[in-house]
Amino acid sequence: MRTTPFHERIAPLNRTYLWEHWAGFVTAVAYQHSVATEYFATRNSVAVFDTSPLFKYRIAGPDATAFLAGVFARDIRRCAIGEGHYTVWCNDEGYLLEDGVVLRLGEDEYLATSAEPNLRHFRSLANGHEVTVEDLSDAYGILAVQGPHSVEVIRRISPEAGSLPYFGVTRTSIANHQVVVSRTGFTADLGYEIWIETADALPVWDTLMDAGADYNLIPMGMRALGMARLDGGMLLINADFEPARHAWTDAQRETPDELGLAWMVNLADDRPFVGRRAIEAERANGTSRWKTVGFHVDAAAYEAIYNNDGLAAPKEGVYEETAHSLYDRDFNVDAGAQWVGYATSFGFSPILKRHIGLAKLPLDRCTPGLTAHLELVVNHRPKYVPVEVSKTPFWNPARKTNKEQA
Repeated sequence: MRTTPFHERIAPLNRTYLWEHWAGFVTAVAYQHSVATEYFATRNSVAVFDTSPLFKYRIAGPDATAFLAGVFARDIRRCAIGEGHYTVWCNDEGYLLEDGVVLRLGEDEYLATSAEPNLRHFRSLANGHEVTVEDLSDAYGILAVQGPHSVEVIRRISPEAGSLPYFGVTRTSIANHQVVVSRTGFTADLGYEIWIETADALPVWDTLMDAGADYNLIPMGMRALGMARLDGGMLLINADFEPARHAWTDAQRETPDELGLAWMVNLADDRPFVGRRAIEAERANGTSRWKTVGFHVDAAAYEAIYNNDGLAAPKEGVYEETAHSLYDRDFNVDAGAQWVGYATSFGFSPILKRHIGLAKLPLDRCTPGLTAHLELVVNHRPKYVPVEVSKTPFWNPARKTNKEQA
């Protein structure tokens, strides 16, 4: 098991001694005994997350833009220098391989991240293009600085980076070390991500922590990150979707439209990209099988289900990346109730004070306001709580995208 470039500083801060595996690296489940402390740092102040286990790539060369325009489902030609895109890439059948963020540093230079290795895939598509795809996974660590006061902390160590617009990116220096900073994140809040060369990781960490001391900057672990991303309705690989390359059947694979990412794929442009023909056929023939949507739980009914069994309804700290069946009615009341879909992520949002989740539902049940019944197990027996389809993101503070924060 490997450690990230920041582990020497992070390990002593982990009061819980809880660690887990992420892409071959040791990563903290939680640093504080109360996960809410880390979560609310991203909502009220600032927190830092070590996202170094992500796979990192540099794509460069005269054909870099043309190459990526044929790889990504979102048109990278619309990404200006100094900007980034959230994007996905598919196989020939139009099923999602993965999602990630791509940053455009120059006319012919990009950085990209992914949760799983994609070097072989990218290089397999590069034939005939004057482009190089370089694996930077071990050469860089990444720190995500997230929360409403992240902008003040970043401004203290790099005024240039502190003026970035949403999804902006720049090369700059921190403590005389060259870094790349983008105004991006996975917490549904204002935030920044810093690419740092491995050799410079510790001095940049020290500078960052010194700059954040006045705001009580603390590290956050995987559990708080999961709770924060769910607030934003942000998709998580191997929870809300399965990469097509790992699926055993097409029933396990999903298209961008089925994941609620139709906005990303504009078929009005002239781009040939991997999966385009399949997505065109899907839209022309109406063959999308479901859609990924948000939902919120009926709080009173949720409380009653547990209270009637002599239990307090679990709230704080509830976060699950597991399937819960959804029915059209309460199966315990109506034996004719039909299975209609399932939840992929579910949890209690501390900021919204309600249980929320993401789910797969048929197209005729995806309209906000429509209801279903979520299956829970209480005292070893299935119970069914009403839920309502909701728009996502559930939490979307103006500061995340405001120009005034720049």
